[in-house]
This record gives sequence, structure tokens and C-alpha cells, in this order.
Amino acid sequence: MRGFHKPISSRQWGLSALLLVGAVALPFVASPFELRLAQQILLFGGLAVAWNLLGGFTTYWSFGHAAFFGLGAFAAGLLGQQLGPEVPVALRLVLGLLFAMAVTLAAAVAVALPVLRLRGIYFAIAMLAFAQILGEVSKTFDVFQGAIGFTLPILKVPGLAKVQLFYFLFLVFLMVCIGLFVVMRRSRLGVGLTCIGQDEDTAAMLGVPTERYKLTAFVISAVLTAVGGVLYSYSLGFMTADTVFRIDISLNLILYSMVGGIGTVAGPIIGAAIMILLTQVVLGDLLDLHMLVTGAVLVAMVTLAPKGLIGLVRDMRRRREETTVEEGAAS
Repeated sequence: MRGFHKPISSRQWGLSALLLVGAVALPFVASPFELRLAQQILLFGGLAVAWNLLGGFTTYWSFGHAAFFGLGAFAAGLLGQQLGPEVPVALRLVLGLLFAMAVTLAAAVAVALPVLRLRGIYFAIAMLAFAQILGEVSKTFDVFQGAIGFTLPILKVPGLAKVQLFYFLFLVFLMVCIGLFVVMRRSRLGVGLTCIGQDEDTAAMLGVPTERYKLTAFVISAVLTAVGGVLYSYSLGFMTADTVFRIDISLNLILYSMVGGIGTVAGPIIGAAIMILLTQVVLGDLLDLHMLVTGAVLVAMVTLAPKGLIGLVRDMRRRREETTVEEGAAS
């Protein structure tokens, strides 16, 4: 069964520790431009991992996670305005995060109850429509200030530049997303979600509480996405509805997951790194080609490596091992 996973080896622990040490040291040796690229990889890699908490285990691919991204950003931003300048910025950020998580949890439960009854393309379209509706609401009603936008206070920590500070915040966010993904994948919930992804009707017949498991994964994924939206908005210092309720955010989370490997821990992060470096560095001066290249990469991955780069490497390794066994048997 795909839900069964071997224990993490000492080699994997060592590699993870080495990568973490390198990530912590990077802000003190990299240039501001390199740190901004790293920020994007950490943030959107974490968001893609959060998306995979639902889409990676099941066949429920959300095309509307930008709804929760924007909802979290607006909830925290509007609360910060109500608190006023007398409240320290760090406290406003913490309270904003808690408020955004609570609001998103309630909204996710409310929207999940009807949309999780849908499957396939119907679920995807429903989520896309939900994101579009929230974006329009935030721009239409003046109380949300989505059309004109508003500023957010600058968070400062002595000894750290702003780009370094948010790099570390995004790194913590990524680590939390990875930790939850690993824990969920090795739990009964993860096994149940994997069964739902393979055959939901059969899983229900075998006693898997499909509705409860889907709702749990949906809500956790949504809340984590909202946290990412809060951190993103504070890192910018200014936002409008068009800044956070963007369809390309939802689509990129799917693209990053597909490029690296849906349902894996490292796949979404690898996909985010490849696509962000490709569009921001390799094609940095060719903005008109971004969508063309993104579409070409997506078509290539679907055609040549539907399991993503990690799946492609695993298939190549398995074929090599099978060839070695066959050659050994023949000799």
C-alpha cells in the first residue's frame, strides 16, 4: 500500500540536518537578491507542501488555494489596523496569525462541507470560483479596502535586515509544513487519505471515515496556506486584493508539485526551486516568455514524467536494479 512508509534512515536524517545548517547560514553570506529568491522558494515551496496535504494524498486538486492565502492576509492586515500603532508590530503579527488561522478554519469548514461532495473537475472549478468570489468581495466592499489596498507595519529585529528576518520566518514556515506532512503521511489519517486517493468508494466500504478525513486534510491545508498569506503580506508591507487573490498562486502550487512530484515531501520544494529560478533568473529579463515556458514545462512533465522528477528518478533507479538482477541471474 502507498500509505506504508519505511522509517527515516540515518542517512536521510544526516542529509536533512546538513541542508538545514546550510539554510540557516545562507542569509549571512548571500546577497539581497539571492535572499529574495530563496524567500520565494521557501514560502512557495512550503505552500506547495501544504497544498499536497490534500491534493498529494487524494485526487482532490484545489485550484482555489489563493482564497485561503488572501483570506489569511486580509484577516491579519485588517486586525492589525484595528489594534493600532500602540500595539508592538511583533504582537500584531502574532495576533494576526492567530486571528487569520481562526477565520480560515471557520471558512474552510464552511466551504468544505459542500465542495468536498464534488469530485474531479467539479471540485477544482468550485474551488476556483470560491477564490474568485473572495477576491471580488474584497474589492467591492470598501470595508475590506481590497481595491485601494493598505500598508502593513514594518517588523524589525535587532541585528537582522528585513530580507534576512523574513527569510528565517519563511524557513520556519517551510519546516512546519514539512513536519506536518511527514507526521500525517505516517499516521492513520495519511493511510486513509491515500486509500481515498486510490479508490474513495472502496475505502468507504472498508470502513475509512472518508468525509472526516477529507475535511481534516482540507482544513489543515487551508490554515497553513493562510499562515503563508499573512507572512507574505507582512514581507511586502503593502497589499491589495490583486496582490493575494491571484489565480497564478493556486496554479503555481499545482505546477510546483507536478514538476517535483505530487505526494512527496521534497517534490514541491524541488519544483518551486526549479520554476522560480527558471522564471526569475534564467528568464528574468524576458517577462513575456514566463507563461509560455511555464506551459511548456507543464506539458513536458505531464507527457514525459507524470510522476514528477522524483518519480522519474525512482523509476530509473528501479529499472536499473531490475536490469542488474536480470544480468546477475543470466550470468
